[in-house]
Amino acid sequence: MAELRLIAPAFVAPRPSGVAVRDRLKHLTVEDDKVLRLVGAHLGALASADLKTRCADGLGHCAEIWAARKRTLTALSSARWAGAMTKTSHDQWALARRCQADHIRDLEAAIATITLRLSLPVGMKGTRKQPSGYRSAQEWFAKSRRLHLLHDRLQRRKADHQAGRVRVVRGGKRLLNTRHNLRAAGLTQDEWRQAWEAERWFLTADGESGKRYGNETIRITPDGQVSIKLPVPLAHLANAPHGRYVPACRVAFAHRGVEWRDRVEANRAVAYRIHLDAARGRWYVTASWQQPAAPAVPMAAALTAGVIGVDTNADHLAAWRLDVHGNPIGNPRRFSYDLSGTAEHRDAQVRHALTRLLHWARTCGVKAIAIEDLDFATEKTREKHGRRKRFRQLISGMPTSKLRARLTSMADQSGIAIIAADPAYTSKWGAQHWQKPLTTKTRTITRHDAAAVAIGRRAQGHPIRRRTAPPPAHRSDGQGHRTIQAATEARGREGPRPRIPGPRTRSAGAGRGTNAGDQNAQHRPERSAEHAQLMLSP
Repeated sequence: MAELRLIAPAFVAPRPSGVAVRDRLKHLTVEDDKVLRLVGAHLGALASADLKTRCADGLGHCAEIWAARKRTLTALSSARWAGAMTKTSHDQWALARRCQADHIRDLEAAIATITLRLSLPVGMKGTRKQPSGYRSAQEWFAKSRRLHLLHDRLQRRKADHQAGRVRVVRGGKRLLNTRHNLRAAGLTQDEWRQAWEAERWFLTADGESGKRYGNETIRITPDGQVSIKLPVPLAHLANAPHGRYVPACRVAFAHRGVEWRDRVEANRAVAYRIHLDAARGRWYVTASWQQPAAPAVPMAAALTAGVIGVDTNADHLAAWRLDVHGNPIGNPRRFSYDLSGTAEHRDAQVRHALTRLLHWARTCGVKAIAIEDLDFATEKTREKHGRRKRFRQLISGMPTSKLRARLTSMADQSGIAIIAADPAYTSKWGAQHWQKPLTTKTRTITRHDAAAVAIGRRAQGHPIRRRTAPPPAHRSDGQGHRTIQAATEARGREGPRPRIPGPRTRSAGAGRGTNAGDQNAQHRPERSAEHAQLMLSP
């Protein structure tokens, strides 16, 4: 019998630590558009030069070098613009460094897998714990060549990591590579150039608590008036006192607008980013701030009204509501989405599916949603699944991390807790114990629906299987109870089934069987464990 891996305990996902809302800058004049483009291009050139300097410093970065960089940028912009640019450069370098370390670990895992499979005989069948050998001598030879390629690549990445060298593209590597495939992207050279320049502009200002409206560089008043502190070389474009420019637009954040307005009225820090959507020709402003750390909701409090188990799939969310004892209630629900097309379309599909799920949870009165704690980072490599390209594409397209993060953020405003459960064996055991019993003549249950029940039961702390095995020797309390559907403290758990009035075939007479549920009224040598505890308690 195969050994099962340990099941990690379920936990309540913490609330998001940050908030970001966006609104469009409408009714901008030609002069406003010109000023925003000039400021963004000027600060973008400074940010690119600073990022280049930071990457060249590598591991030799220190406080003195950072101060010198900031002084150079301050003379060409302002102290606050310089602080925002240097901080952004540090964050980009640190992110590239973490991605470099992850890539090294992926290469090491791929090398270990290929080395193991090359050591096995060609055509050897694999097992649950051990991979198989390669199918043919030709595949074995091709993988041996790939092993040398991965070794060389690993040595180069390790040398870069030890020297502190990273490679960062301001504007994005994907957009940069699109320049070589303009026809496939449906862009002209001018359109690509506009998008490339817009992505490299810099109009980001960090917030400061205690300052007026929480930001001195990009300031937005509670009534929506926007003003920007111009860099020193562009101060002649100011149309307001103290070198500021006020565009002819008003901002009104529809989502979390009350929360944002409370922060700016209290002069609490709010960061802003102004950016241009080159494809639409529209300017947007994004406001972001941090939330204070709050303790997670206790598991017992979140499960007081039951739970909704959710099984994540490539094209839909399968959900089923469970009561406090782990029993499915009503019919399963399915929330479909389409992950084809652009990133904006995929994100909108996920948000729409999660919105419908949260609306249904509020209608049911449930305060918790259980979802799988999925991570396909190590499961979608070509070395693990070999020629199963369609399967790798399937699991790569599942929005596991994005879906959970977005669901946690959206549920935080609804007062619904998100419980992350271990996904091990949920589909297999759910189909084994729940798919057939829940299927009726008018309702067909899929494996995904059964998996949703298994996920919800695991989040509640119940076993996935429906019933325990019957007593092997006798039916006294020493062998345990047959059913595990109800908790031990539930009233009527040991009582008899309710009698249905009316004549029944082979039924007991009147007055017979009234003490069937009272085990202490039976002629037994020992009393039940519950009664004994009651008699011994003071």
